[in-house]
Amino acid sequence: MKINQISLFLENKPGHLNAICRTLAAAQINIVTLSLADTQQFGIVRLIVEEWQKAKAVLEQAGYVVNVREVVAAAVPDKPGGMAEILDVVGQAGVNIEYMYAFAFRHGAEAVLVFRFDNPDRAIEALKTAGHDVLDAVTLFTEAK
Repeated sequence: MKINQISLFLENKPGHLNAICRTLAAAQINIVTLSLADTQQFGIVRLIVEEWQKAKAVLEQAGYVVNVREVVAAAVPDKPGGMAEILDVVGQAGVNIEYMYAFAFRHGAEAVLVFRFDNPDRAIEALKTAGHDVLDAVTLFTEAK
């Protein structure tokens, strides 16, 4: 149920994010979702792509340093307090959220969030036990199309 996310640093300068996107586009790799966090001098781009191994190789060939992290995509009730329900579950399981971001698509009537947990296996178990959907890669990429 864990999904591989690629992340890389880039200088906070015009065109640098576009260069990453163009590199992936030239290799016919579709970005399903991304997150960009920046400071004055650099940013961290986190990407979910279906062919993460190919994306990693293509980006490394282009000179980027690429890291791969396991993340969890969870369906979240799209209503007031929906995210609080998820946060209660992982908090009670003693799991820390390192960062999170949202997908642009829905899983039925629910929103989909990507979490980087300090203990993804424990988080997955707690979420599933509490009745929340944790999406596998096949479901995630099928619904994102």
